[in-house]
Amino acid sequence: MRKIIIDTDIGVDDAFALRYGSLLFDLIGITTVDGNVPVDMATKNAKFFCKIYKKNIKVYKGASRPLSIKPTPPSFDIHGSDGLGQAYENPCDAKADNAVNFIIESVKRAPGEITVIAIGPLTNIAMVLNLYPDFAKEVKELIIMGGAFGTHGHTGNMSNFAEFNVFKDPNAADLVLSSSTPITIVPLDVTNEVQITADEIQKTHDDFLINISKFYLDFSIKQKGFNGMAVHDALTIAYLKNPDNFKVIKKPCRVITDGIAAGQTVIPLSAAPSSNNCFKDLTAHKICIDVNVDAVKQGLLETLTLV
Repeated sequence: MRKIIIDTDIGVDDAFALRYGSLLFDLIGITTVDGNVPVDMATKNAKFFCKIYKKNIKVYKGASRPLSIKPTPPSFDIHGSDGLGQAYENPCDAKADNAVNFIIESVKRAPGEITVIAIGPLTNIAMVLNLYPDFAKEVKELIIMGGAFGTHGHTGNMSNFAEFNVFKDPNAADLVLSSSTPITIVPLDVTNEVQITADEIQKTHDDFLINISKFYLDFSIKQKGFNGMAVHDALTIAYLKNPDNFKVIKKPCRVITDGIAAGQTVIPLSAAPSSNNCFKDLTAHKICIDVNVDAVKQGLLETLTLV
């Protein structure tokens, strides 16, 4: 069974990804990062997730702020003031060993065997690469939920250009995407295409997912008039389960780190020569630009449904 580490700023859709991933793969650890919620809250939420599902999975605490920019506010308006829809009292604490060290030691012990799935800002992964550059060749694969490239009109959700996870730490994202790590990017281009309804969530009979989703669904109704949600982060697991459900291109990718387009993921749009080639000698990464919506939804909901 594929060994995975999920690096998360756990909010509602992160919980769907954690559940999906824990059912399909050998989830050897959960690492947390500042993003949807502060890192202490993310750590408590990850522990609470393990408690709810009776999973003996250790949680590790990572970065509490971006590499260099001023931190931006959490997403309490979408995920609730606790990141999990304000549905439960969370009895867990935020004590945990270091996430960056855990990721490094894991890939050192089992080179070529660990897949890291990053569904929050990329601060931890950037720190891993800075401290241990061999991560790039020893990790089996890094799958990232982040970015937006304009397919189906899906651009940013934090600005006209920037997706949330990249926007929160664009310097970290540019460092990671500029590396030789084998990366697959699962951007808004595909995650926004897969929407699940409140009725579909109810039919999973998973009380935890049903309860934490209510706050997110209320937000969706108010903002979009739609009683459903995109489970963005869970599509990283869907990709790992069956990559054939995704249309992928291979391009080097960079991130704009300041100005009005800060957080935008950019790829070369032509092969025309340039005196200042921003992508020179960079590794081409897999970028998902389309998705078999019905197949991905069916796979997700069937796996999550409690019999």
